[in-house]
Amino acid sequence: MGLLVTGLIVFLGLHSIRIFAEDWRTRTIAKVGDKTWKGVYSLISLVGFALIAWGFGIAREEPVFVWAPPVGMRHLASLLTLIAFVLLAAAYVPGNSIKARLHHPMVLSVKVWALSHILANGNLAHILLFGGFLVWAVLCFRAARKRDRAANTVYPAGKLPATVATLLVGVFAWAGFAMWAHGVLIGVRPF
Repeated sequence: MGLLVTGLIVFLGLHSIRIFAEDWRTRTIAKVGDKTWKGVYSLISLVGFALIAWGFGIAREEPVFVWAPPVGMRHLASLLTLIAFVLLAAAYVPGNSIKARLHHPMVLSVKVWALSHILANGNLAHILLFGGFLVWAVLCFRAARKRDRAANTVYPAGKLPATVATLLVGVFAWAGFAMWAHGVLIGVRPF
């Protein structure tokens, strides 16, 4: 579990700078430059992600069960991950109504994704991994909304074609991941 926890601290800690140290981030970027900041940020993110993947893989070999989720939770998790994929698509498809309404759909996607996996898995490694991401996403969403209010950010209204495209991209991406990629990449086939 040590590698998993270390990876979570590195990865989520780095991604929490805007939550807890926005002023320091702004000063540091001004001092070292945007490209240097992004380069160091990316490198540390990759190290944290690698530690998470390595630690989670090791922890899955000898799971520590905390509870046994009912089978129905797996079905609920599938539905929630579908919503998470639509929210993720909304972060990237320009001009959609979902982003216009929710403002930060990627962070909401992480929230829903993490919650779905906590509901469907009852071992300690899953609780640490997905619980960590869930707590981070809650704090990140709150901080982003606070920044929006402070800057009087106005999101443009979405258009129906972009919203339909968002829904289609999200559903097809979810289907591809659930039916094929999750099994190949994670080793667990949801369906």
